[in-house]
Amino acid sequence: MRYRLTFVAGVVLGYVLGTRAGRERYEQLKKSARQVAENPAVRNTAESAAQQGRAFAGKAYHVVSDKVGDVHMPDSVTSRVRSLRERNTNGGGTDDWGTSNT
Repeated sequence: MRYRLTFVAGVVLGYVLGTRAGRERYEQLKKSARQVAENPAVRNTAESAAQQGRAFAGKAYHVVSDKVGDVHMPDSVTSRVRSLRERNTNGGGTDDWGTSNT
């Protein structure tokens, strides 16, 4: 699904950059993209994908840290995982992409 979405976004971007339809057509495309982005189904899917990504990242961190130990993990990784854990524990806020953690 990710590749299909990337392909469609590329086609739309190519059309917008390559077209000579003018500002009116650009505004129509922009309005359509905004409507898709504001669709509750799209937002829910994006939020669930973000949650799954955070869960997989946490699991991967645990597997790696169990094998190499926390001492060998870079500080940037440990601080990022720690902040994600705190955010998930507190149950609030939004992530870096503007989606909520609900």
